[in-house]
Amino acid sequence: MLSTNLKYLRKQLNLTQVQLAEKLEIKRSLIGAYEEGRAEPKLATLVKMAQVFQLSVDELINPELPNLSKSGSSKRQSNVKVLSITVDNQDRENIELVPYKASAGYLNGYSDPEFMEELPKFRLPMIQSPGTYRAFEIKGDSMLPIPSGTVIVGRYVEQWQEIKDGTPCIVVSLQEGIVFKRIYHQQKQTALRLHSDNPSYEPYDVALDDIVELWEAKAYISTTFPMAEISLDKLTSLVLDLQQEVKKLKTSN
Repeated sequence: MLSTNLKYLRKQLNLTQVQLAEKLEIKRSLIGAYEEGRAEPKLATLVKMAQVFQLSVDELINPELPNLSKSGSSKRQSNVKVLSITVDNQDRENIELVPYKASAGYLNGYSDPEFMEELPKFRLPMIQSPGTYRAFEIKGDSMLPIPSGTVIVGRYVEQWQEIKDGTPCIVVSLQEGIVFKRIYHQQKQTALRLHSDNPSYEPYDVALDDIVELWEAKAYISTTFPMAEISLDKLTSLVLDLQQEVKKLKTSN
């Protein structure tokens, strides 16, 4: 459906093929080929198209796009913006890493291709499921036993309704910035409740209109290994063993 949607969207913006080609930084002849179904754009070009039309890639190829645009229902309820992504030399999406020091700038640059291009990038072969992934370095102890400095790898969530209660997510909001929490739906469906795994932190609500992006946590990378939990019984047994060893040493002397 890309050929039909591309022609429809171009006319909605009153753009000529030449003007659209200039925005996409490609030849005009390619626009004609795409609209006639004689060629398919590369992923990087597809992403640029989505940015120009302020849509997601999924919406761009949706066969119901003309009807959705007329009814206005194609707007995201969670106010999530069109993503800017980067790809490698094989047109595969990278995983961009947002270091903690870049968190403040991310709120201003998440849709800026130049900002995204400057971020560190990597790939994880074990992540094979479709979707767009991004990594965020977290700080603080609100999600212990996951320690401060851990990198959380998340999959982009188009609609907050897709997330089950209790799912750990990176939440990017205008007021709170970037936080790592478990999210729960509110009955009024106007906010998400954010919970910490550390009981010292109280849960709080974030309005859906305030949320910029949601990333479902799929993996984490840490240089700190968690400490093994020792029960009281185990600790008592270790102390008794130590006492026996001390007695033996005294007896031998």
